[in-house]
Amino acid sequence: MDMDNRYVPPKVWTHDAENGGEWAKINRPISGATHARKLPIGPHPLQLYSLATPNGQKVTILLEELLAIGVKEAQYDAHLIRIAEGDQFGSGFVAINPNSKIPALVDHSVHHPVSVFESGSILIYLAEKFDHFLPKSIAERTSVMNWLFWLHGSAPYLGGGFGHFYAYAPEKFEYPINRFTMEAKRQLDVLDKQLANNEFIAGAQYSIADMAIWPWYGNLVLGRSYDAAEFLDVERYAQVLRWAKAIDARPAVQRGRIVNRSWGEPWEQVPERHSAADIDAVLALKP
Repeated sequence: MDMDNRYVPPKVWTHDAENGGEWAKINRPISGATHARKLPIGPHPLQLYSLATPNGQKVTILLEELLAIGVKEAQYDAHLIRIAEGDQFGSGFVAINPNSKIPALVDHSVHHPVSVFESGSILIYLAEKFDHFLPKSIAERTSVMNWLFWLHGSAPYLGGGFGHFYAYAPEKFEYPINRFTMEAKRQLDVLDKQLANNEFIAGAQYSIADMAIWPWYGNLVLGRSYDAAEFLDVERYAQVLRWAKAIDARPAVQRGRIVNRSWGEPWEQVPERHSAADIDAVLALKP
């Protein structure tokens, strides 16, 4: 490294909005609303405000899985939150999630509507509400929760660490790419070893642990995230690939992963979902 160009942190950090890469215009060091905007409300009790990022996909996959097994009360409206445009900083969204991150859910089926934010919290809320995809036995439930919390501790290294520096940062820097690549591969190895002895992440049963982890690591090894499958040599993680392909083949996953998506192929875009027909019409476009 050229010592003359070495970065020396200032005594007091200040925000530089011009030096943050693709997302600099929406990143800021303070919380709260930037503008007044009411959230739309559709006809169903469950109102989801989201975007089809990995965290957003978790919730729509669970909702579609619930509908697939006949839980009619899981009908939902999914409203698009355009994070690149700063929708998450509207006053209505901040009121239900003061952290201004997608997804956020409001359940109007109860006397006093319940706001739920953080994708893991939403998964647990819905699994408990409808009594599916979260085992009752203490040992099996704990295994699911172990892996759900593993995901929430690990995914920031994959997305905000590896994904940011490999795919989104304004410049490529060897040190952070190496640092986060090592961690991403370690995480894939953790999953590969777990899946060598288990059909699903937490054991023999498909659960919210799979629904939480697949949008991050399944999409990664299937080549849908960061264009990094070859770089990470994902073929060496045979069990993760086996699991990722099996989850990807589930009809409810195929439906859920495209809800609140506004990019990609026409048959992958369901920006707003208010009935099953909204997804059906888009999937019918697939060649």
